[in-house]
Amino acid sequence: MAEKQSTHAINPRTGNTMPAETKPTGNYRGFVAGVFSGIAKLSVGHPFDTVKVRLQTSKEGHFKGPLDCVLQTIRKEGISGLYKGATPPLVGWMVMDSVMLGSLTLYRRLLLDHVFSNPRIRAAMPFMGNQTDLRTLPSFGHGIAGIMAGTTVSFIATPVEHIKARLQIQYAADKSSRLYSGPIDCLVKLLRTHGIAGVYRGLFATVLFRSFFFFWWSSYDILTRVMKERTNLSNPAINFWAGGLSAQVFWVTSYPSDVVKSRLMTDPMGGALGDGERKFRRWKDAAVAVGRERGWRGYWRGFLPCFLRAFPANAMALVAFEGVMRWLP
Repeated sequence: MAEKQSTHAINPRTGNTMPAETKPTGNYRGFVAGVFSGIAKLSVGHPFDTVKVRLQTSKEGHFKGPLDCVLQTIRKEGISGLYKGATPPLVGWMVMDSVMLGSLTLYRRLLLDHVFSNPRIRAAMPFMGNQTDLRTLPSFGHGIAGIMAGTTVSFIATPVEHIKARLQIQYAADKSSRLYSGPIDCLVKLLRTHGIAGVYRGLFATVLFRSFFFFWWSSYDILTRVMKERTNLSNPAINFWAGGLSAQVFWVTSYPSDVVKSRLMTDPMGGALGDGERKFRRWKDAAVAVGRERGWRGYWRGFLPCFLRAFPANAMALVAFEGVMRWLP
C-alpha cells in the first residue's frame, strides 16, 4: 500500500504548519510582488528617510528640526531633493526583499524542524509562555530567524545604504557642485579609490543594526496572534496593523545603532577621493563621537521622521506585497 502523503506543509511566511493544498506555488510571484513592495515602501518612506539621515549627520544648528529640514530642502532643492539617493534602494529593494524573505523562510523551517520541534529544547528556551504546540514556530523562534535573515541581507544592504546615504547628504542644488553625480558615479569613485572595502564600509554597523530584526519579527508574530484571537479583523487588516506596529517596535529598539551607522557611512573616505579627512576608523569611534558631541540625545536625533515613516511605509509595502501575491496566477 502506498505511503500516505502528508497533508501539511510549512507556511513560508509564518513558519507554521498549513494544509498541503494551500502550499504556495509559482516562486516568481514573491519576486514580482517584492518589486511592488519596494516601490511602495520607497515612494512613501524615502522623503522621511532623507530627513532622518540629514538630521543624523548635519552639524549642530544646521536644521532647527524635522520640519525645518523639509522646508529648507524643498526651498533650495525642490521636491526632488527629498528623493535624493532613491535609485539605489529602489533597485536594491527587489534583490534585498528576495534575499530577506527567502532566507527568513529557510531559517524558520530549519529552526522549526531542528530546534523548536524538540520538546526538551523548547522547554529550556526562554520566553515560550503558552506556545507549546510543536508544529508551530514560537515568537522567540521568529525573532531568531529575523536575526539570521538580517545578517544575511546585510551583505546586500550595506553597499546600497552606503551609496544612498552619501547621495542624501549632498546639499548643493547645482549638480555640477556635487561630488557624486548619481549612484553609479558614486559606486565607481568608491571602487576606484577604496576598492570593495570602501563600498562595504559600515558592514559591521549594518549587521548590528539588522540584528534588531529580532524585535521586528517576534513582535509581528505576537501582534498577529493577538489580533487573530481577540479581533474580527480580516487577514489583510491584521497584516497591515501588525506590520506597521511591529516596524515601530523595531525602530524604537534599533534607532541608536542606525544613527551610528549613518555617521560611519557618511564620514569622509579620505585619500584620493578628496572628500575630506576620515574621522572614524571603526564603529566604536563613531558611537563615541555621537555621545561626545550631543550627549544621549544625539543617539535619537532624527527619530521623529523615522518613527512617522515606519508605520505607513511598512504597512503599505505589506499591502502592496499581499495584493500582488493574491492577484498573480
